[in-house]
Amino acid sequence: MVRRVVGRGLTSLEQLFSGFGTALVAFVVVLVAVVTTALSLVGVGLILVLPVLRGIRILADRERARLGRWGPELVSPGPVPARRSDALADPTVRRELRWLAVHGTIGLAVALLGVVMIMSAVRDLVFPLLYPLLPRDATATSIGLGTASSWSVALAVPLIGLGWGIILLFVGPPLARIQLFPGRRLLVPDPRTDLSLRVAALTATRAAALDAHAAELRRIERSLHDGSQNRLVAVTVLLGAARRALARDPAAAAEVLDRAQDAAEEALAELRAVSRSILLPVLADRGLAGALTGLAGACGVPCEVEVDLPGRCAASTEATAYFVVAEALTNVAKHSGAGRATVSVRQREGRLYLRVTDDGHGGADAERGSGLVGIARRVEAHDGVLALSSPQGGPTTLEVELPCGS
Repeated sequence: MVRRVVGRGLTSLEQLFSGFGTALVAFVVVLVAVVTTALSLVGVGLILVLPVLRGIRILADRERARLGRWGPELVSPGPVPARRSDALADPTVRRELRWLAVHGTIGLAVALLGVVMIMSAVRDLVFPLLYPLLPRDATATSIGLGTASSWSVALAVPLIGLGWGIILLFVGPPLARIQLFPGRRLLVPDPRTDLSLRVAALTATRAAALDAHAAELRRIERSLHDGSQNRLVAVTVLLGAARRALARDPAAAAEVLDRAQDAAEEALAELRAVSRSILLPVLADRGLAGALTGLAGACGVPCEVEVDLPGRCAASTEATAYFVVAEALTNVAKHSGAGRATVSVRQREGRLYLRVTDDGHGGADAERGSGLVGIARRVEAHDGVLALSSPQGGPTTLEVELPCGS
């Protein structure tokens, strides 16, 4: 309980301090906007309208980034329309103007109150350190009571600072919420803009899914054409040779039939391998945790697996996760020069999180054909997120987030 209250209080103080900066700038911009409006009445300020609106957009984007640190991310709507009439008619611009008016006045007052309380608490807490430097008749407390007449008074002042701190722990969160509310209400994207962004994202995901599906079909076609089909052609040729040799040389025909049987068995094994690559039986038999443990055991470098999976994901998601880890470990063994690798898998709130790290020399680049393009396409096809960090000198970290839905 105490830990939670202290945590909320400290977070609110950080919010008030950071909000004080944007609120102070917003107050200055409010004055500039008022002057521009007044000048526009006589035509002089019309040329300043677009620059002022662009400045407001920059400040609003800073506020969106600040709010995103303590809640859902707020996406910037992009640049202000190029024409003055379009900009003034834009709903997002109008909401930003309302936010500016509130944040530059009420938001500044709330932030200023919080900052004054914080400074008062700090001032009273450190007063004994300042006491030797102050004149004898200096005010002892931040609230203007008492004089610094003795060390006993100076040592008692931090108790008032402690009281300020306790007050801030309970008053700070409501003040921070009051200051954050206008931004949360007025700086959110226009519903139509948000929908268009989602449609664009789904379009890209659909294209990635189709590309991944086409690539998988090409892989299966190559496996059948270059492997099993050639084996079966060889079986046909050998059976024809055996039939022709059966009458004149039964011993040679038997030898040819043995070769045909070997070729048929090889073709059957390759067909089984192709079918297993379409839907891995190891996932059905052992689950994702067991399948990844098997991959780690077969890796060319020592690999540790950390798994936290309270339940099963959709079969397609587990297959994608298996493919990602398999490709990543193949890259580690072939290209990284690593001495050790780690695979971490966990499931939280309907999402599957994968992380593959190695202590190699780094420098992984998707443009050099290291399999990262294929990984990215498979992840995008499932509406997932991929992040790669591989500075020169290492280490390399591949992080993937996938939905666990069916």
